[in-house]
Amino acid sequence: MQVGVAPDNMLRTGTEIQLKLSEPLSTKGKALRVGYHFQMEVAEAVSVNNQIVIPAGSPATGEVTEVRNKGMWGKSGHLTASILYVRVNGRQIRLSGTFDDKGVTGTAGVVAAIAFVPVVGFFTTGTSASVASGAQVKGFIAEDVPLAFAQAPAPMVVPAALPTAPIIKAAATTGK
Repeated sequence: MQVGVAPDNMLRTGTEIQLKLSEPLSTKGKALRVGYHFQMEVAEAVSVNNQIVIPAGSPATGEVTEVRNKGMWGKSGHLTASILYVRVNGRQIRLSGTFDDKGVTGTAGVVAAIAFVPVVGFFTTGTSASVASGAQVKGFIAEDVPLAFAQAPAPMVVPAALPTAPIIKAAATTGK
């Protein structure tokens, strides 16, 4: 434990943090790849002992961990992403958590198409997976972070007014 850090001044592992995506993620166009780092920001400030320790708007980063593009026979797109870290005052704080999205399968259309024209099922695809910019996701603090809050300065004490000597103005003389 650091000197000057009280045991209750700790951002604990498992503390929930609300994030929102700063950019959309989509399997449409087949451009999204595993390992892609995307940007998020903190949606709601995180406080410890009634003091904000992670302000809303702080930048965060996530990584795409799984991508499956939509395909023939009604296969839908799918993406999974992990939340990596948030940056606060020049420090990276590790986060944990995942989220995913799955497009809508075209299975019903494939079954119906095969019943009437078998070749048509081959050309029926599901939809792409997509997470919109601004979508909120939940992450968690992944490490205990010791905090040191600045001490509030002592209030300034103003002494009572001291009696002052009267100011004497000299009369102007004209020399006549």
